[in-house]
Amino acid sequence: MIGTEREVNGPGWTSRRMLLKKGGMGFSMHETIIPAGAEMDLWYKHHLEAVYCVSGNGSILDKATGETHEITDGTLYALDNHDQHTLRGGTEDMRLVCTFNPPVTGLEVHDEDGAYLPDDGEA
Repeated sequence: MIGTEREVNGPGWTSRRMLLKKGGMGFSMHETIIPAGAEMDLWYKHHLEAVYCVSGNGSILDKATGETHEITDGTLYALDNHDQHTLRGGTEDMRLVCTFNPPVTGLEVHDEDGAYLPDDGEA
């Protein structure tokens, strides 16, 4: 997957899109690398996301509540209310397994709000 069209690089992240909409599973699954010290404002207005940290550390700020939650190896968090959040890399790179519903096609990039566009029905 590394070095193919399924590895997408953005500012402060690398996403390896393992399972996409065309797989027909009803969700997509990605391995995402967040470099140490990176910071991103994200808001998945059109998607729900669950994230499992398999290595590294960082934090997530819930913009609605102002609460910051630490992320370490073994942490699972779910953005089940289209939560506006800030994701921060910690002292070492984070390796995350992310699932999205609805699934992404693999071509998405974040818009000015940190969101992916809504599903257009295309695979």
